[in-house]
Parts: sequence; C-alpha cells; structure tokens
Amino acid sequence: MRKVRFLDPADSARVGEWVDGSVVFGSQRFDLEDISILPPTNPSKIICVGLNYASHAEETDSDIPERPLLFIKTTNTLAGHDATITLPQSKNRIDFEGELGVVIGEQCRNVATEDARKVIAGYTCVNDLSNRDDQRIEQNWVRGKAFDNSAPIGPVLATPEHLPDGATIETRQNGEVKQSSSIDDLIFEIPELIADITELMSLEAGDVIATGTPAGVGPISGGDEVEVEIEGVGTLKNSYVAGEFSGEKTHDFVPNQ
Repeated sequence: MRKVRFLDPADSARVGEWVDGSVVFGSQRFDLEDISILPPTNPSKIICVGLNYASHAEETDSDIPERPLLFIKTTNTLAGHDATITLPQSKNRIDFEGELGVVIGEQCRNVATEDARKVIAGYTCVNDLSNRDDQRIEQNWVRGKAFDNSAPIGPVLATPEHLPDGATIETRQNGEVKQSSSIDDLIFEIPELIADITELMSLEAGDVIATGTPAGVGPISGGDEVEVEIEGVGTLKNSYVAGEFSGEKTHDFVPNQ
C-alpha cells in the first residue's frame, strides 16, 4: 500500500491510498489537483545520515566515516509533495540532496540489527535541503540544516514490500538528472542505521531516518523544480522561489555532507 496524508476539498485531513496517479479515500477518488498532499508522516524528529555514499564522500573530498554521522532536522523543516518552497533570504547557496527516508512504525529503543526491519512502517522520498553558507561555519548545523521547509518528504509512505532490493534513487532538476544511484551503495545499510540510532535514543512511531545522499548534489535557484524518485516508492516534486538577497558572497563552499 502507498499511504497518502492529504487535505480534501473541504480542508479535512485524510489518509488515503495512492492509486494510478489519484488518491482513494473510502468510496471517493480525488484527482491530485483537487487536494493538498501533506507529508506522509508526522514525525517527532528526522534523523539524517551524512556521508553515507562513498561517491558523495569522494565528491566532497571527505573520508568515509567509521560510524554513521548523524544530525537532526526538527519538525519545522517539513514540507509536502508539490509544495512551493521559498528559499532562505540572503543565502548564496542552498543545495538539493535526494535521499531514501525510512519511516518508523513503533516506539523503539536498542533494536538489534537482525530485528530492525520489524520496526519499519515503510519508505518515502526526502530532499535534505542544505544551507551551505552557514553549514561551513557552524558545528551544530542548525542554520545549515534546520531552516523552515528544508525537509520536503513524500508523496507517500510505501509499505516495505514496495521497496525492491537495490532500489534506484534519482534526483532531477528541471528535468535533468543530477543524482543517480542505488541503495545498494549505502555505506551503512538500513538495519545498521536503526540499530546504531536506537542505541543512542528512542525512536517514535512516525519518525524518519534520512539515509544519506549520493554524488551529484547541487544548488537550487528560484524558479527551479526538483524531483526525487525512488524505485518502488514514488516521486517527490517541489518548486522553489527565491527569497530576497541582501548580502555579498563571502566565500566559495564545497559541501561536506
């Protein structure tokens, strides 16, 4: 099943099923243009993994980490499928990063690697937007990673049987392929990530693990459309408009996560 959270034409929040490019709720079928797609889950937190593809580590001239590199996006970062996102004001570079999102199905802690798939509700698409201006000069990355609407996710929560082995991940900017890889290329695989994270903290039902991005990240400009497609899951699409720019470019920056 591919579950969809949405607002119907009366602005009532519903959970339906994505079927052949429309959404079914009970006996009703809605065309996408008649509804607003919400993020497919309402997480308490989004745990993101940095440098989890060797190709991305290489393009940023970074060492492959010995353990998962973790950071958190807060709930203000959420945005849904087909939302138009305003880029932060006075920032020189905001990058797209297409990623597979793992949605947790139950509260859990200290999950063994061999049991990790039991706590997965499903999968979704994530775009880990990154403010490179501030990421370089901050250690905690609040400005760099946790600005409003910096985590578009969706359009669906696809239950686990929909994700094939070696699922492909592709990011397109204005129709041009920028990132193309497979989850087979993850350095730390999904069960290992769940085990590592839950050794540190509890995960709640609905929480999201963004598993990392492959090579090919790049800057977004106002007027761009970015799509993140994951095989078996779906395609997350967002449009972007420019915020006001009132500063001078002070440095060049090669992304490091």
